[in-house]
Amino acid sequence: MRRKNKRSYHPYGGKRKPLWRKALLGLLLTGALAFGALFGAVLYGSYDHIRGEPQVMVILGCQVKPWGPSVLLQDRLDKALEYLEDHPDLTIVVSGGQGTDEPISEAQCMYDYLTEHGVDGAQILLEDQSGSTVENLRNSMELLTQEGYDTTADMVVVSNGFHLTRVRMLWDRVCGGDDNLSTLAAPSSHLPSRLKMYIREPLALVKSFVFDR
Repeated sequence: MRRKNKRSYHPYGGKRKPLWRKALLGLLLTGALAFGALFGAVLYGSYDHIRGEPQVMVILGCQVKPWGPSVLLQDRLDKALEYLEDHPDLTIVVSGGQGTDEPISEAQCMYDYLTEHGVDGAQILLEDQSGSTVENLRNSMELLTQEGYDTTADMVVVSNGFHLTRVRMLWDRVCGGDDNLSTLAAPSSHLPSRLKMYIREPLALVKSFVFDR
Protein backbone atom coordinates (compact mmCIF):
# COMPACT_ATOMS: atom_id res chain seq x y z
CA MET A 1 0.00 0.00 0.00
CA ARG A 2 1.43 3.35 -1.14
CA ARG A 3 1.76 5.96 1.54
CA LYS A 4 0.73 9.45 0.64
CA ASN A 5 3.45 12.09 0.80
CA LYS A 6 2.83 14.62 3.49
CA ARG A 7 2.84 18.18 2.33
CA SER A 8 5.36 20.43 4.04
CA TYR A 9 3.68 22.97 6.28
CA HIS A 10 4.85 26.59 5.88
CA PRO A 11 3.26 29.12 8.18
CA TYR A 12 1.87 32.04 6.22
CA GLY A 13 4.36 34.88 6.41
CA GLY A 14 2.57 37.33 4.23
CA LYS A 15 3.81 38.81 1.02
CA ARG A 16 7.37 40.00 1.28
CA LYS A 17 7.91 43.71 0.73
CA PRO A 18 10.44 44.67 -1.94
CA LEU A 19 13.77 45.90 -0.59
CA TRP A 20 13.29 49.36 -2.11
CA ARG A 21 10.01 49.76 -0.24
CA LYS A 22 11.65 48.87 3.05
CA ALA A 23 14.41 51.38 2.37
CA LEU A 24 11.86 54.07 1.51
CA LEU A 25 9.88 53.41 4.69
CA GLY A 26 13.11 53.56 6.68
CA LEU A 27 14.02 56.90 5.15
CA LEU A 28 10.55 58.28 5.79
CA LEU A 29 10.66 57.15 9.42
CA THR A 30 14.14 58.65 9.90
CA GLY A 31 13.00 61.91 8.33
CA ALA A 32 9.92 62.06 10.53
CA LEU A 33 11.98 61.44 13.68
CA ALA A 34 14.53 64.09 12.65
CA PHE A 35 11.79 66.61 11.92
CA GLY A 36 10.16 65.83 15.25
CA ALA A 37 13.43 66.44 17.09
CA LEU A 38 13.98 69.74 15.28
CA PHE A 39 10.39 70.77 15.92
CA GLY A 40 10.91 70.05 19.60
CA ALA A 41 14.03 72.23 19.60
CA VAL A 42 12.08 75.08 18.01
CA LEU A 43 9.33 74.78 20.63
CA TYR A 44 11.86 74.54 23.46
CA GLY A 45 13.43 77.85 22.40
CA SER A 46 10.15 79.77 22.20
CA TYR A 47 10.33 81.60 25.49
CA ASP A 48 11.40 84.85 27.18
CA HIS A 49 14.82 84.63 28.75
CA ILE A 50 16.31 87.72 30.37
CA ARG A 51 19.86 87.53 31.63
CA GLY A 52 21.60 90.37 33.45
CA GLU A 53 20.68 93.96 32.60
CA PRO A 54 20.42 94.37 28.81
CA GLN A 55 21.71 97.70 27.51
CA VAL A 56 20.76 97.19 23.87
CA MET A 57 17.62 95.80 22.23
CA VAL A 58 17.81 94.32 18.73
CA ILE A 59 14.45 93.86 16.96
CA LEU A 60 14.61 91.52 13.98
CA GLY A 61 12.67 92.47 10.88
CA CYS A 62 9.85 90.67 9.14
CA GLN A 63 7.66 91.37 6.13
CA VAL A 64 6.34 94.88 5.54
CA LYS A 65 2.98 95.32 3.87
CA PRO A 66 1.82 98.36 1.85
CA TRP A 67 -0.17 99.55 4.87
CA GLY A 68 2.58 98.93 7.45
CA PRO A 69 4.08 96.04 9.43
CA SER A 70 2.79 92.53 8.83
CA VAL A 71 1.04 90.86 11.74
CA LEU A 72 4.18 88.94 12.73
CA LEU A 73 6.28 92.10 12.62
CA GLN A 74 3.69 94.01 14.64
CA ASP A 75 3.76 91.20 17.21
CA ARG A 76 7.52 91.75 17.57
CA LEU A 77 7.16 95.51 17.86
CA ASP A 78 4.38 95.29 20.44
CA LYS A 79 6.49 92.86 22.49
CA ALA A 80 9.37 95.32 22.34
CA LEU A 81 7.13 98.21 23.41
CA GLU A 82 5.87 96.18 26.34
CA TYR A 83 9.44 95.63 27.56
CA LEU A 84 10.41 99.26 26.93
CA GLU A 85 7.69 100.45 29.29
CA ASP A 86 9.86 99.26 32.19
CA HIS A 87 13.23 99.77 30.42
CA PRO A 88 12.83 103.06 28.53
CA ASP A 89 16.54 103.91 28.26
CA LEU A 90 17.66 101.03 26.08
CA THR A 91 19.45 101.67 22.80
CA ILE A 92 17.38 100.00 20.08
CA VAL A 93 18.58 98.50 16.80
CA VAL A 94 15.88 97.82 14.22
CA SER A 95 17.28 95.39 11.67
CA GLY A 96 15.90 94.51 8.25
CA GLY A 97 16.41 95.47 4.62
CA GLN A 98 13.88 96.09 1.88
CA GLY A 99 12.58 93.18 -0.14
CA THR A 100 11.43 93.50 -3.73
CA ASP A 101 7.79 93.33 -2.59
CA GLU A 102 8.16 95.80 0.28
CA PRO A 103 7.41 99.54 -0.03
CA ILE A 104 10.10 100.54 2.50
CA SER A 105 12.82 98.78 4.46
CA GLU A 106 11.81 96.73 7.45
CA ALA A 107 14.08 98.90 9.61
CA GLN A 108 12.31 102.09 8.52
CA CYS A 109 8.89 100.53 9.09
CA MET A 110 9.90 99.52 12.60
CA TYR A 111 11.35 102.95 13.32
CA ASP A 112 8.11 104.60 12.20
CA TYR A 113 5.96 102.26 14.30
CA LEU A 114 8.04 102.69 17.44
CA THR A 115 8.22 106.47 17.22
CA GLU A 116 4.47 106.65 16.56
CA HIS A 117 4.06 104.77 19.85
CA GLY A 118 6.16 107.18 21.86
CA VAL A 119 9.73 105.87 21.56
CA ASP A 120 12.38 108.59 21.16
CA GLY A 121 13.81 108.32 17.67
CA ALA A 122 17.23 109.40 18.97
CA GLN A 123 17.65 106.06 20.74
CA ILE A 124 16.96 103.98 17.61
CA LEU A 125 19.66 102.83 15.19
CA LEU A 126 18.54 101.66 11.73
CA GLU A 127 20.23 98.66 10.15
CA ASP A 128 18.58 98.46 6.72
CA GLN A 129 20.82 96.17 4.66
CA SER A 130 20.03 92.69 5.99
CA GLY A 131 18.21 90.03 4.04
CA SER A 132 18.51 87.07 6.42
CA THR A 133 18.72 86.29 10.12
CA VAL A 134 22.48 85.86 10.16
CA GLU A 135 22.86 89.19 8.34
CA ASN A 136 20.50 90.81 10.87
CA LEU A 137 22.79 89.79 13.70
CA ARG A 138 26.12 90.39 11.98
CA ASN A 139 25.16 93.78 10.55
CA SER A 140 23.63 94.89 13.84
CA MET A 141 26.86 94.09 15.69
CA GLU A 142 28.88 95.95 13.06
CA LEU A 143 26.59 98.97 13.32
CA LEU A 144 26.87 99.03 17.10
CA THR A 145 30.67 98.83 16.84
CA GLN A 146 30.71 101.73 14.36
CA GLU A 147 28.57 103.78 16.74
CA GLY A 148 30.95 103.11 19.62
CA TYR A 149 28.87 100.61 21.63
CA ASP A 150 30.34 97.70 23.53
CA THR A 151 29.06 94.58 21.76
CA THR A 152 29.99 92.39 24.73
CA ALA A 153 27.40 94.19 26.88
CA ASP A 154 24.14 92.42 27.73
CA MET A 155 21.66 92.57 24.85
CA VAL A 156 18.12 91.42 24.25
CA VAL A 157 16.86 90.21 20.88
CA VAL A 158 13.17 90.40 20.02
CA SER A 159 11.54 88.05 17.53
CA ASN A 160 8.63 85.63 17.32
CA GLY A 161 9.00 82.60 19.54
CA PHE A 162 9.46 80.12 16.67
CA HIS A 163 12.53 82.08 15.50
CA LEU A 164 14.54 82.17 18.71
CA THR A 165 16.24 78.75 18.64
CA ARG A 166 17.85 79.72 15.33
CA VAL A 167 18.67 83.19 16.69
CA ARG A 168 20.54 81.66 19.64
CA MET A 169 22.51 79.33 17.37
CA LEU A 170 23.51 82.13 15.01
CA TRP A 171 24.26 84.57 17.83
CA ASP A 172 26.79 82.09 19.16
CA ARG A 173 28.49 82.05 15.76
CA VAL A 174 28.38 85.78 15.13
CA CYS A 175 29.33 86.89 18.65
CA GLY A 176 31.49 83.98 19.77
CA GLY A 177 29.13 82.93 22.56
CA ASP A 178 25.73 83.72 23.98
CA ASP A 179 26.58 84.68 27.55
CA ASN A 180 25.34 88.23 26.90
CA LEU A 181 22.16 87.22 25.05
CA SER A 182 18.61 87.61 26.34
CA THR A 183 15.52 86.92 24.25
CA LEU A 184 11.94 88.14 24.11
CA ALA A 185 9.48 85.79 22.45
CA ALA A 186 6.74 87.68 20.65
CA PRO A 187 3.50 85.80 20.05
CA SER A 188 2.42 84.84 16.55
CA SER A 189 -1.15 86.08 16.62
CA HIS A 190 -1.97 85.25 12.98
CA LEU A 191 -2.86 81.55 13.07
CA PRO A 192 -2.09 80.64 9.40
CA SER A 193 1.30 82.37 9.66
CA ARG A 194 2.01 80.64 12.97
CA LEU A 195 1.28 77.20 11.53
CA LYS A 196 3.33 77.93 8.42
CA MET A 197 6.34 79.20 10.35
CA TYR A 198 6.39 76.36 12.87
CA ILE A 199 6.50 73.90 9.94
CA ARG A 200 9.09 75.94 8.05
CA GLU A 201 11.40 76.76 10.94
CA PRO A 202 12.81 73.24 11.59
CA LEU A 203 13.95 73.18 7.96
CA ALA A 204 15.33 76.72 8.23
CA LEU A 205 17.26 75.62 11.32
CA VAL A 206 19.02 72.92 9.30
CA LYS A 207 19.73 75.33 6.45
CA SER A 208 21.21 77.91 8.79
CA PHE A 209 23.27 75.28 10.61
CA VAL A 210 24.87 74.21 7.32
CA PHE A 211 25.17 77.43 5.35
CA ASP A 212 25.05 80.47 7.67
CA ARG A 213 28.67 80.89 8.72
